[in-house]
Amino acid sequence: MQITTTQLEQVNDRIQALVRSNSFYGKKLEAAGMTAVHTPEEFQQLPFSEKKDLRDAYPLGLMAAPEEQIVRIHSSSGTTGTPVIIPYTAKDVDDWAIQFKRCYETAGITPKDRIQVTPGYGLWTAGIGFQNGAEKLGAMVIPMGPGNTEKQLQMMMDMESTVLCSTSSYALLLAEEIAKRGIKDRIHLKKGVIGSERWSQKMRDRISTELGIELYDIYGLTEIYGPGIGISCKENCGMHYWDDFVYLEIIDPVTGKNVPDGEIGEIVITTLVKEGAPLIRYRTHDLSRIIPGKCACGCSFPRIDVIMGRTDDMMKIKGVNVFPKQIEEVLATFPEISSEYQIRISHLDGKDTMRIYVESTGDVDFEELSRRIAERVKSTIGFTPIVKVVEIGVLPRSTKKTARVIDERFS
Repeated sequence: MQITTTQLEQVNDRIQALVRSNSFYGKKLEAAGMTAVHTPEEFQQLPFSEKKDLRDAYPLGLMAAPEEQIVRIHSSSGTTGTPVIIPYTAKDVDDWAIQFKRCYETAGITPKDRIQVTPGYGLWTAGIGFQNGAEKLGAMVIPMGPGNTEKQLQMMMDMESTVLCSTSSYALLLAEEIAKRGIKDRIHLKKGVIGSERWSQKMRDRISTELGIELYDIYGLTEIYGPGIGISCKENCGMHYWDDFVYLEIIDPVTGKNVPDGEIGEIVITTLVKEGAPLIRYRTHDLSRIIPGKCACGCSFPRIDVIMGRTDDMMKIKGVNVFPKQIEEVLATFPEISSEYQIRISHLDGKDTMRIYVESTGDVDFEELSRRIAERVKSTIGFTPIVKVVEIGVLPRSTKKTARVIDERFS
């Protein structure tokens, strides 16, 4: 999707702010002799920014507004390496809330809803983003944060929460707990706004069925604003994103060149009006595509597809490049197993080994099912994994994100 004249003007305004502030990217642009762009072609010549650049700017090298205008910082939720610090002005905070309000409205959520927020608060952007957007909408917020499932369910029943904001992993855990306790008739949930991790259609169907709710995918990342820069609609055909706040490109992750609308590639994001830490052509490593044409829901904002994986998801096993999504797609063809799985990669006796753990009910032959799954996976990736079927509930659940791939070769 080609950048518009208005968006180019906004980009130039942000470039000037970056240059004036002497930020890392301003220096990068000056060194490249690119302190203004006038055409879409010139825009595509601007250098990319990467997570490493943001880490190298720690702690406040990204700040592009005067410090007296900075009202808050957030940090990426990564547990390793130097953190990324993102400064926000009051306008940035308000702009983020406006975008999140749009997300709720796109999902049909109104001021009459009661929104239970389970993602974490603190340095990361999750919980506070959900809350600010709900307050901008005018809905009641139940700001639970993660964990303490006993308290979550008690408040969900007592407050008659109608919207659940959660990771898919925690939504599944709550659904299982509700079923186990036999309290579904006391739950008033109607919708779920789910983000922070990629999830399969099988998992989506299971959560939707067990909780009896409509589900909406929300998109965002701390480096940009946080969750809320895009959301799926009632048509469930991609996610609308707010192109008056962000400009999205899809590039070939190898060549760095833009791909035609409709083709899968890596999402690259430019913030158009962000003051505290503007980002130009930031490589997210998320894989998706621009969905051409208008959406049947009537929303005029453009769409990307749901996140299909990451460019850094690839595992090299026995000399073969394997993506988790390939395994997930195979497992989705077996109705006998649940949505949960875990992949473990080990190096034993001089060779790589892949083990796949899946869950099923006790009324199937686990050994025969393991053999069939292993055969079908082999036909997809070219080598035979070890498949182990366990009873439903054995694999770990998480109140945050579930680790589905564990590479033990480097631990």
